[in-house]
Amino acid sequence: MADVTSDARLVHGSVKWFDPAKGYGFVVADSGGPDILLHVNVLRNFGQSSVADGSRIEVLAHSTSRGVQATEVTSITPPDNCATAELSDFATLDPEEVQQAPLEPARVKWFDKGKGFGFANIFGKAEDVFLHIEVLRRSGLADLQPGEALAMRVINGRRGRMAAEVFSWEKATLLEEG
Repeated sequence: MADVTSDARLVHGSVKWFDPAKGYGFVVADSGGPDILLHVNVLRNFGQSSVADGSRIEVLAHSTSRGVQATEVTSITPPDNCATAELSDFATLDPEEVQQAPLEPARVKWFDKGKGFGFANIFGKAEDVFLHIEVLRRSGLADLQPGEALAMRVINGRRGRMAAEVFSWEKATLLEEG
């Protein structure tokens, strides 16, 4: 990280874009000013390896000789404007039913953002659970890495078990405590 030239400040804004392959992205502050660099390591310290474009975010930011950089993520809220087609498996599903499903610990087997899907394994169970990119986006995530720890609410879809809601492991831990 570049040399810090001023004290940290709490910034509310939105994710302009984030590319997990490049390892960084930018945040636009609600108060204006220059874009804020968001490095993947800062995001990982929050417990995520990606974040969906348009997500609301709160970061601790420092001005440096190379610009403004986020040094800590304090909260992320998925984007409100998920203007994506609803998956047919969820069309008749009661949202309260999804909320009643237990959070199950899982690990990503593989995920291909280009294809828009992947699979995870619930700890202690052999079968794969289907992960669709639209479910990730609604959960505020943009991509997943093999081996990444998650918590998922799983339903029985028309084609088998599939994730209806996905959380980073750290966020799920906070949900269970609260």
